Amino acid sequence: MFFGRVITAMVTPFDEELRIDYKALEQLIEHLLATGTDTLLVAGTTGESPTLSDDEKLELFKATKAIVGTRAKIMAGTGSNSTLHSVELSKKAEKVGVDGLLLVSPYYNKPTQEGLYQHFKLIAHAVDIPVVPYNVPGRTAVTIEPETLARLSRIKNVVAVKDAGGDLDKTSKTRVLAPELAVYSGDDSLTLPMLALGAKGVISVASHIVGSEIQEMITSFEKGHTKKSEQIHLKLINIFKALFVTTNPIPVKAALNLIGIPVGGLRPPLGLADDNTMAALEKTLRELGKIA
Repeated sequence: MFFGRVITAMVTPFDEELRIDYKALEQLIEHLLATGTDTLLVAGTTGESPTLSDDEKLELFKATKAIVGTRAKIMAGTGSNSTLHSVELSKKAEKVGVDGLLLVSPYYNKPTQEGLYQHFKLIAHAVDIPVVPYNVPGRTAVTIEPETLARLSRIKNVVAVKDAGGDLDKTSKTRVLAPELAVYSGDDSLTLPMLALGAKGVISVASHIVGSEIQEMITSFEKGHTKKSEQIHLKLINIFKALFVTTNPIPVKAALNLIGIPVGGLRPPLGLADDNTMAALEKTLRELGKIA
């Protein structure tokens, strides 16, 4: 498995002036590598990609690579709703030396399935490293249908899909039509059900907080210890849900700050967690023994 079982969709730490905090980035990365992360996804949605400039993204890729060395893989978020923009940023990320690319499906402009296919094909053909389309209709207003994923899977460097569609029937159909395409759950709470459908792992938000437990859940399932994986899933379900009580990454940044991993605030238009969100997070983190 090239990217491993647990890919963390890493937050981007900011200082008090909402500039990227590279000292905090190093502390965050060391925390993630020590708690089960196999691959770091940099500048994805959880990393607040819409409010990062291309220059900032490239500096983040470089800084992460320098910190990580050979200890983990790096996946760069280079997708956008402009194919030409994505092609250029993807080529620059490849030159930095990242190990793969995550390409969100185009948002707002609502392409057809043929338009989606051409978008991903053009980006994949522009680079030599592995690419991973990201299906998240809740944010993009379009679904990459299983038939389109099957077509994309015939492109040599389209190696996986991040499946955040929330439709296990479509996940099953993708497995039937594109059996060689690795599927990664894009929703922490659906990771265990998706493992039963042949998923390789998860591109996770919760792994910021419970990465070791998620790694153990997936490993247990792979070894046939399904009861143990079920027990871990049920233990974690409250944190999976608490981290999405409001817009991601508001809760996970708050949770990291609570457990002593400083990542700062969020760039507008996102804002800090409100009192209800903080109370829910504190309760769940206390139950898991992550805070006193």
